Amino acid sequence: MLTVAAVLAAVLGYAFWPRPTLVDLGVARRGPMSVTIDEEARTRVREAYVVSAPVAGRLLRVAVEPGDTVQQGQSTIARMLPANPPALDFRTQEEGRALVSSAEASLWVAQAELDRALADRDLAAEALRRSRSLRGEGLLSQAALDEAQRNFSAADATLRAARSAIAQREGELATARARLISFSNLRMAETGETPPDLEQTIPLNAPVSGQVLQVMQKSETVVAAGTPLIEIGDITNDLEIIVELLSTDAVKVSPGDRVAIVKWGGAGELNGVVERVEPWGFTKYSALGVEEQRVNALVQFTDPVERRAALGHGYRVEVRIVVWETGDALTVPSSALFREGDSWSVFVVEGGRVRRVPVTAGHNNGLQAEILAGLEAGQQVVLYPAPSLEDGSRVARRTVQ
Repeated sequence: MLTVAAVLAAVLGYAFWPRPTLVDLGVARRGPMSVTIDEEARTRVREAYVVSAPVAGRLLRVAVEPGDTVQQGQSTIARMLPANPPALDFRTQEEGRALVSSAEASLWVAQAELDRALADRDLAAEALRRSRSLRGEGLLSQAALDEAQRNFSAADATLRAARSAIAQREGELATARARLISFSNLRMAETGETPPDLEQTIPLNAPVSGQVLQVMQKSETVVAAGTPLIEIGDITNDLEIIVELLSTDAVKVSPGDRVAIVKWGGAGELNGVVERVEPWGFTKYSALGVEEQRVNALVQFTDPVERRAALGHGYRVEVRIVVWETGDALTVPSSALFREGDSWSVFVVEGGRVRRVPVTAGHNNGLQAEILAGLEAGQQVVLYPAPSLEDGSRVARRTVQ
């Protein structure tokens, strides 16, 4: 009986004996640490040029394609024709025909006036010749000779006026006939097999050397002045990254901060540097409908062009802007810190028991926390300390099964 009672007491004592709390452990270490701001971003060409229609007219089919290389002032990227006249209604056509008939009649009258002026000038020339002959023989007075000379000059001036009237009437006739030119006349003339004469087209040359980014209007159509047609940019030498930062993060970023470009689609990371943080913020709604104040930051690539040759305009990338970094910092996992009033503390494991240690925390990047005072390298700390954990509690490392 005594043996059975002893065994039963031992079993009950083992069953109710306090067991150590299983915890996850971390170690305080010295090493490099950095604080970054991670954000999605996109690439863009800094100076993109949009070629627009200089005048209203008919755009011929655009031959260039996105990605084509063009040279400033040498590559013709599009051609235009002057705008077609509007189609004429029946009343306008009749008015035009009447104007043509009137102009033709005026031309006939002018031609008749020219014929009469020619006859008068020939008669005055013959009278002047006879007067000079008679004056030479002394049979005519000087006054009569002067009168013959005046008559000839007047007849010659009338002839010149008649010729000018002919030119004026011919111009009026051409104007009247031009009023009858309509869209239907041009369409009939363009149904032939020959393409439009290049000398009649308006060439649009590339304003800058680079690549064609996009063609807004590909097919032949009638466009108004100022219509965007083609966008051109230099992807090779003028590519940058624009990041929309939260305004609370933007105040931490300064020009010159190092940037790591990740998840850009290629191998490894690309390097960059913050060039400018714009002073103007704007409101943007997140995917969850939360109103946010965003600020644009511009990042320049520092790697050779060959490393990012596959990137283009408007590509998605992710950036990590380094706002603070050091090569030698005492750090612990951020999950080891917990609040005690206004200060930070950690549980240090010593001899299987925990001891609460107040610490002075510095920078925190969400994974690591910088410890300025209170710990030494190599000390073990409890990760994710439970509220039930107290100073002096027995603990054991949790093992993953």
